[in-house]
Amino acid sequence: MLDITVIAFAHHKGGTGKTTSCLNVAGYLQKDGKRVLVVDCDPQANATSGLGVDPERVEQSMYDVFMSVFEGFPDVRITDIIVPTTSGIYLAPATLDLVGVEPYLYGIDDRAGILREVLTPVRDTYDFILIDTPPSMGQFVINGLVAADHTVVTLDAGTFALNGMEALSTIFNDIREMIGEDVNADFAILTRWGGPDDSGGGLALFLKRIFSPASFAEEEREKERLKTFESEVRKKFRQVFVVHYSPLIYEAQQKGLPISHYAPESKPGRDYRAVATALESLGNK
Repeated sequence: MLDITVIAFAHHKGGTGKTTSCLNVAGYLQKDGKRVLVVDCDPQANATSGLGVDPERVEQSMYDVFMSVFEGFPDVRITDIIVPTTSGIYLAPATLDLVGVEPYLYGIDDRAGILREVLTPVRDTYDFILIDTPPSMGQFVINGLVAADHTVVTLDAGTFALNGMEALSTIFNDIREMIGEDVNADFAILTRWGGPDDSGGGLALFLKRIFSPASFAEEEREKERLKTFESEVRKKFRQVFVVHYSPLIYEAQQKGLPISHYAPESKPGRDYRAVATALESLGNK
């Protein structure tokens, strides 16, 4: 077995493809024969439902694991809540109750390292532990970053997406000041790249130039903006991956499966395969 690798997927803004990336990378790691655990630390429980588990039917969740730290609550370990999923990925599920944990966390001094301690009993059980953090700047994000060996930041193609890096940098600096550790945020994934009409040329491109020159010019400006955006991101991260847009991603989520198990040879499937391969190489170093 490889040395355990813990990876947090983070961005304080919603809609950047954070959960989607976490699950799809997990899928390819599982298909490569790795034993993979996804830890859902988001009260929205999208990673839980995205792996085909109904949060409303979960008896014990990460809420119970976090609350067991506090006096008067049942002692629930992470090994008590982990469930297998159809894809072969193991899941520590979340429920909406998780939102009630954060006020308690602010009452203790060592709150940033709780998740890292929680994961101790399973570090020898899995090859990879992937942590899905919520779109916020709260304690679950900090716990995920502290527990992780590496952090993957997801960015969408929005005009203001890069501005979010300032907020993340603030969190990284706070962690450094609190516990004296650096956050290794050296990977970025650019999600939903190219849009739904990414024909790539040929007859469709020729016809667009003739019959819709205004639309074509606008598309060319957007491509140039994305190219500039990608260039800026590559200045900030050691490795940057691009994942192309496809409705297959959302179809797979509706089935409770990662793209690796639904449409592995699709364009976004091959994109996420590249991310998983790069992260696997971390375990070999």
